[in-house]
Amino acid sequence: MSEPSCRLPDGRAVSIDPGAAGRVACAVVQVAGITVADDPAVAAATAALGADLRTALGDRTPAQIPGLAEARDLYRSFGMDPSRHRPSSEALLRRVLKGNELYRISNIVDTCNLASLQFLLPIGMYDLDLVRGDVTLRVGEPGEEYAGIRKGPVHLAGRLGLFDDEGPFGSPTSDSARTCTRDVTTDVLAVIMATAGYPAARLAEHAGVFGHLCGRFCGGRSVFQAVLGGSA
Repeated sequence: MSEPSCRLPDGRAVSIDPGAAGRVACAVVQVAGITVADDPAVAAATAALGADLRTALGDRTPAQIPGLAEARDLYRSFGMDPSRHRPSSEALLRRVLKGNELYRISNIVDTCNLASLQFLLPIGMYDLDLVRGDVTLRVGEPGEEYAGIRKGPVHLAGRLGLFDDEGPFGSPTSDSARTCTRDVTTDVLAVIMATAGYPAARLAEHAGVFGHLCGRFCGGRSVFQAVLGGSA
């Protein structure tokens, strides 16, 4: 099993809390030097992937799609009902399978959605300049919540979340308004989440693909990758 913590190039730690260890694994990716813009190329790549997914999976229910089981099992391991609080990756896939286009936000957000559809895993992505201090993946305490993006508060009591020195700022369900990417974002921190039984080598592959996609569509470069947890 991989180590439960790592340090970003600027010295900040990213770790899995002991209370969540054994249930969650993640790939941590830092991408620097991106330029946020509108890029039709990533939208076209996402549309092509969506067409492939509809061909391969269009006649199946979510419960019949093997790739979705991983994210659903992650939720269940923390006592969360994935039918009530859907993993972000499943929400994206459901929209695609219905024949609906994904909302175009920016090249970096669209790239993250493309990667999430490829892996069928939830990916949290944050403007690194807005993350304060060390980052911990842990179970939320009663009363802990954050403002979602274009939505009300996201409650984390008893649920898996990402926390920095100012409190919670992300989860496998949705990102936060406080740390979301902006037009001026240049560096992002991405956390690709899976169960502790997910192969560490596959998480490492996902991290590499994510960095490559960011370089292709956003002009950035991956400056750090690590895997926390995961099976051998």
